[in-house]
Amino acid sequence: VQLQASGGGLVQPGSSLRLSCAASGFALDKYALGWFRQAPGKEREAVSYIDNSDGSTYYADSVKGRFTISRDNAKNLVYLQMNSLRSEDTAVYYCAADRWPLTIRDLKRVESWTYWGQGTLVTVSS
Repeated sequence: VQLQASGGGLVQPGSSLRLSCAASGFALDKYALGWFRQAPGKEREAVSYIDNSDGSTYYADSVKGRFTISRDNAKNLVYLQMNSLRSEDTAVYYCAADRWPLTIRDLKRVESWTYWGQGTLVTVSS
């Protein structure tokens, strides 16, 4: 069972990026999926979540209205579309998966998630 995140890079403020997370060894449509990020010197924080039971989503306040999480079950991929990027979005972004739906409280906790991708670096700088 593996998750592989990709799509990071160096972009200017105001730009867009789309991160992808590919799963191997399991079908993503049966899993709750999340994106986290970790900036230098900071703790890993939950950015977004999509539920596997009803498709409901969660976004951190700092990204609400700018980021969109989605899944393509046919391709076994989950995406994070990031628009209007800011310097404070600079971080390593990780995808995560868990077999069971998570509450808002639990999805924010790193220890709630069973599977993690390796991370992809997003740098927003002029």
